[in-house]
Amino acid sequence: MSFETSTAMIEFGMLAILVVTGILLFILRSHFKHTEGLNLTEKYRNWKWSSPAEARTKYPELDIFKISGSLKIYGIMVALVMMIFAFSWTSYDKKVDVSNLLGTLDEVIEMETPRTAEPPPPPPPPPPAVQVIATDLPDIETRIFEDQSITEETYVEAPVIIKKETIAPPPPPPPPPPAENEREIFKVVEDAPTFPGCSDIVDKPERQKCAETKLLEFIYSKILYPTIARENGIEGMVYVRFVVERDGSISNIEVVRDVGGGCGDEAARVVKLMPKWNPGKQRGTPVRVMFTLPVKFDLQ
Repeated sequence: MSFETSTAMIEFGMLAILVVTGILLFILRSHFKHTEGLNLTEKYRNWKWSSPAEARTKYPELDIFKISGSLKIYGIMVALVMMIFAFSWTSYDKKVDVSNLLGTLDEVIEMETPRTAEPPPPPPPPPPAVQVIATDLPDIETRIFEDQSITEETYVEAPVIIKKETIAPPPPPPPPPPAENEREIFKVVEDAPTFPGCSDIVDKPERQKCAETKLLEFIYSKILYPTIARENGIEGMVYVRFVVERDGSISNIEVVRDVGGGCGDEAARVVKLMPKWNPGKQRGTPVRVMFTLPVKFDLQ
């Protein structure tokens, strides 16, 4: 069985414990204060105790040890109640209604699938080598084998080296396609970067809408309206530009449009708190993408 305790319930319980404890202390104090009217000194001046253990307290009416067991039980009960409160304390994230802000992202960011240039076709293969077939062959003459054994006295002429014709080297391979600059920042990519939390949704438009909702809920749950802007009635739209890196981290945060009163600094502060995004991809490869985020400050 699950037992959930809200913050308000815990505060009410702690207040009740303090009230009950105060009432008990008031009752004990009144009880012992009532004994001050008794002349205990005259009563126990010549009192004979039956044992030293019985005489551990000077006046039996003021013996606090008589109620020590009850006080221990009360302390254990308070500790158990506080432990139950601690283990059952449940906090929920603040729910932010961003239904009226979903259209603000479309005003700045247009999610389009660009037409990527087709890679150049490979060069044609080299023509096949021409095979020369000799048609006029000389008549095969009868060869007479002679004794070619060599002795120490045989004179051997140095062979004549005939230079062969230089063979043309094969054509060089085609150049590799130009590598994309790792520091290049894209503005529009095939797969736009998205705020985390919606990766399990298969449908791309639905996943995009879910990511926008999560992004706005995060922004407006963390943002604090600046005091100067509130006091001077400053409101409007602030635009923050940043780069979603290939690993999803946020960098190059810049306020491109500010309404004053500290609104731009507050929007940039919240952007710095964002977790890693799902990075944008171009041709299936993560790339750096520039993102412009509108943040609306509205006094309500």
